[in-house]
Amino acid sequence: MRSRQRPRPVRALACVLALLSLCVSACAGPGGVAEAGSPGTGGARSWQEGGWRDWDPSQWVREAADFINPVIDGLWKPDRMRRGISQDQPVNGDIGEQGVSDPEPSPVFAEPVSAPYSENAPTVGKLFFDTPDGPSVCSATVVADPANPGASSLVWTAGHCVHSGASGGWLRNIVFVPSYNDQALANTAFRGQAGNNDNVAPFGIWWADWAQTSPQWIERGGPRGGKGAPYDFAVLHVKPPSGTDATVSLEETVGGAAGIKFDAPAATGISSMGIWGYPAETPFDGERMFTCQGNPGRLSIRSDEPSLYRIGCTMTGGASGGGWFVQDANGVPVLVSNTSIGPSAKTWLAGPRFGSVAKEIYTSMSDKFA
Repeated sequence: MRSRQRPRPVRALACVLALLSLCVSACAGPGGVAEAGSPGTGGARSWQEGGWRDWDPSQWVREAADFINPVIDGLWKPDRMRRGISQDQPVNGDIGEQGVSDPEPSPVFAEPVSAPYSENAPTVGKLFFDTPDGPSVCSATVVADPANPGASSLVWTAGHCVHSGASGGWLRNIVFVPSYNDQALANTAFRGQAGNNDNVAPFGIWWADWAQTSPQWIERGGPRGGKGAPYDFAVLHVKPPSGTDATVSLEETVGGAAGIKFDAPAATGISSMGIWGYPAETPFDGERMFTCQGNPGRLSIRSDEPSLYRIGCTMTGGASGGGWFVQDANGVPVLVSNTSIGPSAKTWLAGPRFGSVAKEIYTSMSDKFA
């Protein structure tokens, strides 16, 4: 396993996004932030092997300050990673009828990202975590940290990838694996190389030691109907893999971090955007990274909540939390959303438009680790 890499510029992601254009406008939303605390004491045996054995639903760790995610060395072995399945639930085909939504977009077929991912999309990775139903997966992005320029250990993903929302609590054993399956091996070939950790996790396994998501997601979020989707985002702080230099950040290790724009235009002001992620449901195998490029439209689930971005894309569950990028006025790719929901027909994806709530979460996390 390569524990440290020399920083390299994020070249290919910028090239892929070079055709994207961005118009300038403003975005705002209600404030609020929920954060997660550091591991508590006691109950260590219940965490063994990441299991939910003898787990009492009435004891689900739910509140913002109760998050715990103690490191379990050796838990996320390559074979266990491959057993992770998406827990995402598709939304109804008629979603968006309650607000002002643009016509449903035509499907855009997801394109595979060229290997090695560490060269062509180094800020993108895969998120692994445990739920009461077993190991699950999402996608995530390394993002810049204003308080630690050039040395960020922050990761952006969807809220539902770290917290179950109104009916549950914080998920367990959350780790980020940048450039997962770096050489883009197909599922059958990948399984034949179970010992090839340099390919599975070329930069190691980064455990989350702090998490923040929106209070709106905690209060309203749900697996069906798009509940809480306009606030379905989260930020993680991760720590270096065991046995590596604890002073070396995630950004320094992978060679880059994405900037974030919290006042991006509405869908009508963006000509194109790109999505990255690791789709894990048929016809995808969850082992390889894909991307979609499309012209966004609006999806309004409730008239009293912000609308989402929506583009045609055939990526499936597992892509949740993956970054949505546009090009800023200087031609630099910036994060403006993350994958939140999609229909059972697998024809489009939608994600929240980052505003003041997302910015407050991000700023709070940065300040904490300043």
